[in-house]
Amino acid sequence: MRNFILSCESTVDLPYAYLEKRQLPVLFYTYSVKGTEYTDDLGKDPQSLPRFYRMLADGAIPTTSQINTFRYKEFFEELLREGDVIHVTLSSGITGSYTNAAAAAEELRAEYPDRKITVIDSLGACSGYGILVDVAADMRDAGKSFEETEKWLLDNRLHMHYQFYSTTMDYFKRSGRVSGPAATIATILKIFPLMRFNAEGRIIAYEKVRGIKNVIRKTAEAMAEHADGGREYSGRCSIAHSNCIEDAEELRNIIAKEFHNLKRSDIAIYDIGTIITSHTGPGTLALFFFGDERTM
Repeated sequence: MRNFILSCESTVDLPYAYLEKRQLPVLFYTYSVKGTEYTDDLGKDPQSLPRFYRMLADGAIPTTSQINTFRYKEFFEELLREGDVIHVTLSSGITGSYTNAAAAAEELRAEYPDRKITVIDSLGACSGYGILVDVAADMRDAGKSFEETEKWLLDNRLHMHYQFYSTTMDYFKRSGRVSGPAATIATILKIFPLMRFNAEGRIIAYEKVRGIKNVIRKTAEAMAEHADGGREYSGRCSIAHSNCIEDAEELRNIIAKEFHNLKRSDIAIYDIGTIITSHTGPGTLALFFFGDERTM
């Protein structure tokens, strides 16, 4: 019998079948295209992601929104009827959902005084956020307490690194993160900004790299610089991509070759989901690993 319920959101970008197998309740984000709402279902419907990319190819501009307090309250209340709850959210640095989740949990504490509920800001996104939840699920299954698991998440969330780049600047131009002229020049010259999450869970661009081969190499070098033990790293590692599987495979090959304690089979490759891709665009490649504490 598990000591508590661990839940997350669809922006963990792990396959739905895996989350279901691990008994991890998930709250799904949604996105809209031309007034029609779609669910970020993590491949529950095998056609959902291909359909999304077809819409992008046809010029669709998806919009997303944070999860509101009412939806969180509905989701949490169902879980609290079964037991205590640890819920891990998408980073507060890129969405207001965490604030809404915390408000819903506070309301429910008064209604369920015999239950414990805590909401933890992952300060990350995508499959790196997924790794945090996955390790917490291991702790849950090993019989660790609510408090031990909560503490581990809080102590280690800033040790999860999110290293990524995008080859499509239009989406960053649309969000205002990159100016129109800069996006145009970057596209023409094939200059790609290397990005990461900082200590506040916000996205920062810190270097510009020209050429796809070079930016893939630089991504691997960032892991060598920051991972626990450098090139001797042997911890969790995964890659996520938005419709650029060849680049993901190349990055995995580099890591398996240069990090002697990691085999190709140790490095999972996942799809970046519809919510994250709505903001970064196709051609985004991300790398996740544990390392030194993110301080900037």
